[in-house]
Amino acid sequence: MPLRDLLLALVVVSTWGFNFVVIQWGLHGLPPLLLGALRFLLVALPAIFFIPRPALAAKYWLAYGVVWGVGQFGFLFTAMKLGMPAGLASVVLQSQAFFTLLFALLFLRETWRWYQLAGLIVAAAGLAIIASSHGKGLSGSAMSLIGFSFTLCGAAGWALGNVLIRHMAKSGIVFKASHLIIWAALPPLAIFSMLTLAIDGPAVVSAALLNISLQSILAVLYLALIATILATSIWNDLLQRHSANLVAPFSLLVPWFGLASSALFLDEKLLPMQWLGALILMLGLVLNVFGARISVGKLKYA
Repeated sequence: MPLRDLLLALVVVSTWGFNFVVIQWGLHGLPPLLLGALRFLLVALPAIFFIPRPALAAKYWLAYGVVWGVGQFGFLFTAMKLGMPAGLASVVLQSQAFFTLLFALLFLRETWRWYQLAGLIVAAAGLAIIASSHGKGLSGSAMSLIGFSFTLCGAAGWALGNVLIRHMAKSGIVFKASHLIIWAALPPLAIFSMLTLAIDGPAVVSAALLNISLQSILAVLYLALIATILATSIWNDLLQRHSANLVAPFSLLVPWFGLASSALFLDEKLLPMQWLGALILMLGLVLNVFGARISVGKLKYA
């Protein structure tokens, strides 16, 4: 991967790492499904009146909107409302890299290289160490079972979105990632709006909107404009130009930024074992990214 794309990937994962803190701030005054509806409202409007539809069949951008928008964020927002701390959510959600590898193997027939598998195994060990440190009595670190389960469902939705993008690229479908993000916001906007009215009720939704705080407004702006439009557009562009097996493991850096920002802004204190797990996670990423060069080096100098 060129240095420019490597740096872009790092920008994306740092943005998404802080994203979990912002979600927690937004949930202080808004129900999770309403927060999702507002996020995608700002993504879609007024942009759809100026940005043409992506140059691909409607079934693709509609499907992407469902698996990426509803599947990932619907489960994630609800999980964090039901007791999933921001820092730990940033860790568990990275299981999407493993889901992506599995889905790419099943649906795209992509093969795994030894260094990619080894890198993911090492990274998984780091994630396991971080996950095992939760619930030790530190502030903001307790994780509920339902929150954990919903976060895994969100990870599967993210992975399906990754694989769908890669499928379109391998099929020769060329489109602008920014156009896809704008139009794919319509399905989650509609679904979240209906769900929040049905589950939370019109009275709760109205009260939340009438009494919305500046903190919630700024959270929605960050989630929509920075974390969704900017970061996801860059991510999808990388997926179009590189294998899903190469791009997806970069997301394993998100817990590093998620845990650090959660400790700084939400007082979710980090344990020494969490720092150790993060370092092992990064080692797995390095092995995945530079494994091909290691293999070539062995062949060259053998």
